[in-house]
Amino acid sequence: MPQRIRSRHTITIGAPITTCFGLFTPAGEERWVEGWKPTYVLPADGHTERDMVFVTGEGDERTVWMLIELDEAAHRLRYARVTPASRTGYVDVQCRAVDDGRTEVTVGYMLTALSASGFERLADYEGEPFVAMIEGWRDSIHRMLQRDASAR
Repeated sequence: MPQRIRSRHTITIGAPITTCFGLFTPAGEERWVEGWKPTYVLPADGHTERDMVFVTGEGDERTVWMLIELDEAAHRLRYARVTPASRTGYVDVQCRAVDDGRTEVTVGYMLTALSASGFERLADYEGEPFVAMIEGWRDSIHRMLQRDASAR
């Protein structure tokens, strides 16, 4: 099993690129990720900006995040993340318009184990488990979009 993994997967979301891009900010993810409730460090109000810092999880899964790239014109985000008890790395999100109502979203993870438990957790971010996770994101986003449409 490797000490470092790199994984990528692309999904298609049935929404315009501006909608999709916003869903991959920390506040945007609160709309569709069950249990995602970041503690915003700076800015404290959670406003999305480059170099923002926030924390998720608790105990050994406490993770510190920093938004190190925010390119709204290119529809790209990059997060650095450190789960001190186990792993560190980054997450890339790249959105590309397929047409006015569909967006391809490519999610990439690069993670390095920091401990034996981190080494074990890397398997969650490779191959089929990784693809299933990202496909699950697509399903959660589509459910959220359907709820929003029904509420209108």
